[in-house]
Amino acid sequence: MAKSYYEVLGVSKDASEDEIKSAYRKLAHKYHPDLHPNDKEAEAKFKEISEAYDTLSDPQKKAAYDNPNPFGAGGSGFDGFGGFGGFGGGGGGIFDSIFDMFGGGGGSRNQTPQGNDIEQRLTLTFEEAAFGVAKEIKLTRNEPCSACNGTGAKDGTEFTTCATCNGKGQTVVVQQTPFGRVQSTRVCSSCRGTGRTIKKSCPECSGRGILRKNVTLKVNLPAGVETDQVMTVRGEGEKVANGINGNLMLLINVLPHKIFKRRGMDLYLDYPVTFIQSILGEKIEVPKLSGGTFTYTLPEGVISGTTARIKGQGITTRRGTGDMYLTIIVDMPKRLSRQQKDLLKKLSEEMKEEQYEKVKEFNKKK
Repeated sequence: MAKSYYEVLGVSKDASEDEIKSAYRKLAHKYHPDLHPNDKEAEAKFKEISEAYDTLSDPQKKAAYDNPNPFGAGGSGFDGFGGFGGFGGGGGGIFDSIFDMFGGGGGSRNQTPQGNDIEQRLTLTFEEAAFGVAKEIKLTRNEPCSACNGTGAKDGTEFTTCATCNGKGQTVVVQQTPFGRVQSTRVCSSCRGTGRTIKKSCPECSGRGILRKNVTLKVNLPAGVETDQVMTVRGEGEKVANGINGNLMLLINVLPHKIFKRRGMDLYLDYPVTFIQSILGEKIEVPKLSGGTFTYTLPEGVISGTTARIKGQGITTRRGTGDMYLTIIVDMPKRLSRQQKDLLKKLSEEMKEEQYEKVKEFNKKK
């Protein structure tokens, strides 16, 4: 039993348009004939993937494929046509032809070549992500052969008119259907819509029209990018001749900072202070992500876990500037000497219960 188009692309029947498109791109890149020259199995797999995507990416074709008998099971006396000879079989079926008559079918379009997207993970430091950075990206991609201008023909001129379509780039297909004879146009399979075939192959690219090359790109990343964010660099994916270049998709990974954490444009910092600093409400020097410090005065008697919002000390992006959320952690001393303990006992004797608000409240409830 032949695989369904959903099985070919490895998606579920309720997959979204984006999921179908993403699955197709990954498989098409994996089995593309340009990456597997003279590999018949890869070529067949690529055709199968393309056929599945052509149907599932088109709302009308997908609806016809999902509902092979629109008149209901066993209804309207059309059983003799075996489901109309391809309602449930996808590409080349009757609905393809009907859609072609009205300009809605993929077969009638001489589609512009389009390069695949390239996905690459990019790791940034916390500061690079916060302030923005220019990075050099190294990748390997298809580039049109400069010797033949991407044509695949020697010197870019060794062509002859395609004998299959007589240079039109399209062929006419006539099908007999329950509704009569249906005529549609399809991209010529011999010349792939170019209207010409190669007479003498380019020696540089062996007639493929493309070459795999290592390239280095300089990419400017804006301030405020975050982990798992995808940055699209348009036109820097797989290159094609006389078509639309694919995009470079950068999946961002941001390394953690030693002391700061981040949510959007806001910074979060846990700042430890001594219990003496917290009691007296002393001034502290708080570090900035950009370097240097700013002065913050602790509230007298501040307790551990208190968070202060300091406006304008977050990350600046095109959307504005965030804030810093400073959480005070009161650090209690350990391993006190006998002399230190004696001093604290004397201090304790000088203190009054009214000076301990929470102790006072609790004692009232007892």
